[in-house]
Amino acid sequence: MLIPANIAYLNGRYAPLPELQVSVMDRGFLFGDGVYELVPVYDRRPFRLVEHLRRMGKSMAAVALVDPYSLAQWEQIVGQVSASQDFADQSIYLQVTRGPAWPRSHAFPTDIHPTIFVYAEPLLPPAPALILNGVMAVTANDIRWGRCNIKACSLMANVLLKQMAVEAGADEVILLRDGGLIEGGSSNVFIVRDGLILAPPPSERMLTGITYDVVQELAQAHRLPLVLREISEAEFRTADEVWITSSSKEILAVVELDGRPIGNGVPGPIYRRMNDFYQAFKTATMRPSR
Repeated sequence: MLIPANIAYLNGRYAPLPELQVSVMDRGFLFGDGVYELVPVYDRRPFRLVEHLRRMGKSMAAVALVDPYSLAQWEQIVGQVSASQDFADQSIYLQVTRGPAWPRSHAFPTDIHPTIFVYAEPLLPPAPALILNGVMAVTANDIRWGRCNIKACSLMANVLLKQMAVEAGADEVILLRDGGLIEGGSSNVFIVRDGLILAPPPSERMLTGITYDVVQELAQAHRLPLVLREISEAEFRTADEVWITSSSKEILAVVELDGRPIGNGVPGPIYRRMNDFYQAFKTATMRPSR
């Protein structure tokens, strides 16, 4: 596979991506012992970078990783990587692992230094057809571990769940646990019932996204009723509208779930209003010159 030669960052060094190497004894490679973050960038402007970095800091603290950099240092690294790309809209990936250690042992080693890696890929917005027509999703039992609020590198369960969706011809897998709605495989989920927007509240069972927060802010600003509470599987399956949200997906309407239509089988009116509000917000904050 051809690796692009865009500039990336590894442990203090900026270099083309193919030139950067990580030890095979790195605990991120051997155990998935690390955390990560994804930051969308529009016209080289990082979207809510401070919020993304704070979330990564919480993930590091939850797994006893000391944040290697200050907020200003992270901002400088992200800015340098962003400025070094030949595309303006980017998805910047940040990863911190516990670092390389020998011999291999599950327990935390002493005298170890973290591995810090940052690189960028082109950020592709959702295709207009997906916004206009909606997407398909399937459901699955949530087989992940009990601390999904930590954005950890160990994503095998997510990989298996996402592959299940791909093989079913679906755009996302939506996870259920103990009779209730949790989140998508790589997204948060909102539903609409009788004009009320509902979403599961933050908990250790889900990762609350930055877009999840933005949707709440937009609902409040435009006086759309929104409540965070537990949602039963029955409520979810009989919702008038279902949305998935993430930094890369933005806001998409789910119109088919497990082969059955949601509502009328087309994006609903409240989704269309919310997506309009989101696009206007994104343009005003991230593309002010347009």
